[in-house]
Amino acid sequence: MTPFTIVNLLELENTAADASSGLEVRFGRGALESAHLGISHFRYHPGVRSSRAHSHREQEEAYLVVSGSGRVRLDDEVRELRQWDVVRVAPPVVRAFEAGPDGLEIVAVASDRPEGGDGVPAEDVWPD
Repeated sequence: MTPFTIVNLLELENTAADASSGLEVRFGRGALESAHLGISHFRYHPGVRSSRAHSHREQEEAYLVVSGSGRVRLDDEVRELRQWDVVRVAPPVVRAFEAGPDGLEIVAVASDRPEGGDGVPAEDVWPD
């Protein structure tokens, strides 16, 4: 492993499952060759909601809103987000995002994770 790596997140492959979903996803952990740090880019087009929510067994995450606005689900609570807000999420907290009228662009930073990941899908995406 080299002592440093420079990667442009927007030049990484969009790994969103469906290109027409209004969501772009780029994961940087592998490209950065990082053993301890994950960083990802998410772009939600205007009005798009996460189609799934998740938590983790061990991995803590922080999300930085770099542009736009929207909402975040944190367990059964929904909170408003605006540019430059940072949300730290403890591993067991269920999280999901929804873009506002101008879209929502997020950079996620994650701590160490167990081999193979530790994401836990949630049954319900949005509380009623």
